Amino acid sequence: MKTYSVSSIIELSVISMFLLLSGCATVGQNYVRPTAEVPAKWHASHKESISTEKVNPEALAKWWSTLNDETLSSLIERGIAGNLNLQQAEARIREARARRAVSKANLFPTFNGTGSVNRSSTDNGSGNNQSSTLYSAEFDTIWEMDIFGRTRRSLESSEATLQADHEDLRDVLVSLQAEVALNYVEARTYQARISVAEENLKIQEETYQITQWRYQSGLGDELAVHQALYNLESTRAQIPALRIGLEESLNRIAILLGEQPGQIHEELKVQKPIPVVPQKITIGIPADIVRQRPDIRRAERELAAQAAKVGVAMADLYPKFSISGLLRASSDALFASGTRSSDIGSKINIPIFNGGSLRQNVKIQQAIQDQYLIKYKTVILNALEEVENTLTSFSEEQNARDNLQMCVQVAQKAADLAKNKYQSGLADFGDVLDAQRSLLLFEEQLVQSNGTLVMNMIRLYKAIGGGWTSQTEDAGN
Repeated sequence: MKTYSVSSIIELSVISMFLLLSGCATVGQNYVRPTAEVPAKWHASHKESISTEKVNPEALAKWWSTLNDETLSSLIERGIAGNLNLQQAEARIREARARRAVSKANLFPTFNGTGSVNRSSTDNGSGNNQSSTLYSAEFDTIWEMDIFGRTRRSLESSEATLQADHEDLRDVLVSLQAEVALNYVEARTYQARISVAEENLKIQEETYQITQWRYQSGLGDELAVHQALYNLESTRAQIPALRIGLEESLNRIAILLGEQPGQIHEELKVQKPIPVVPQKITIGIPADIVRQRPDIRRAERELAAQAAKVGVAMADLYPKFSISGLLRASSDALFASGTRSSDIGSKINIPIFNGGSLRQNVKIQQAIQDQYLIKYKTVILNALEEVENTLTSFSEEQNARDNLQMCVQVAQKAADLAKNKYQSGLADFGDVLDAQRSLLLFEEQLVQSNGTLVMNMIRLYKAIGGGWTSQTEDAGN
């Protein structure tokens, strides 16, 4: 029967006590999610087309489908697959997941092993060499027991950081989808504006020819010819700037898709109408954006990660306990029995004097936590402001669009009437010139308003955090 010395029994008792204590105490306060203070309803007035009912998560996840534009839907799907910023965010998640695994590994003992082979030879002077081989191996282990929860708090921080990186991915996704849609609508708006300018060019060229014919026939004066010509060239001069804007929009879309500039021009060269805003848009209530917006969710997870770091700093104020073991074995034949020796020990590291640096570090981490709390509240306020502003812009643009539609109808009738009267000699050419300028102006403004209205709808969906649920809700941590 194997016997133990008194010292061995005491040592084993101490180690057993450490094992019982391990996991029993975790210093620092447990994190509690702060209560977000938001109003019960939106302040901005809005039309009946805006609903504050509960938002359908699946519909919000693919809000762009309400525009019924297959090309836009295809571009967004390609952006999700190829955008470089999205790939960078995914890489950050892989990094955070690996860091969490490192923190988790610190909860367990570490084992290391080394081995060596030494061959020696002896010449006894008679010409016969004697050689021998010595095989040796050494195994050691060490375990710092997490009695006061330092490692567990570190793991909590890594877990919250990983979750924050997931929210960052969702935030990039929300922005990506909105940017693709905004640039797509902008491109369609430029195409429509070019079309309006070219249509007016045809009308103004016809008017210019009429002034020339009347001047040559002695029915008009030279001034009308010059006025018609500079009106025509003024309209023609607007088209290059519109084409530049169209080119820039298409190039931005290509970059967002992770493609080189110019690669999507061919598929978007055919003009299509500006997408039409749906009759009803559901945005929910202010409290919904706290749950839905990834930037708010990320700020909250960053706060949780920092709260755990406070616990790590507080645990540094307490002793650290560890146990270690060492096994040595050597033999003159591989896998043969030989000499063995083993050591087992325990260690305590007590912070006695450090000039107050450990306590100051706790204060540092607490101050950083306060900063993250302020950041969290600031992100919520900025989000509320963004929704309120976008909601107002969307509603007021609807009013502007309705007024411009009436303006275009009236301006078209006035332009036709002025032209007919001028041809009949009943009106001055100045009336024709003013009417055509007004028509071009109102048509241009109406096209821009139609595009702006759709873009404000896109900004509104982005402001309430639409576009990520179905893609990343179940993303593994």
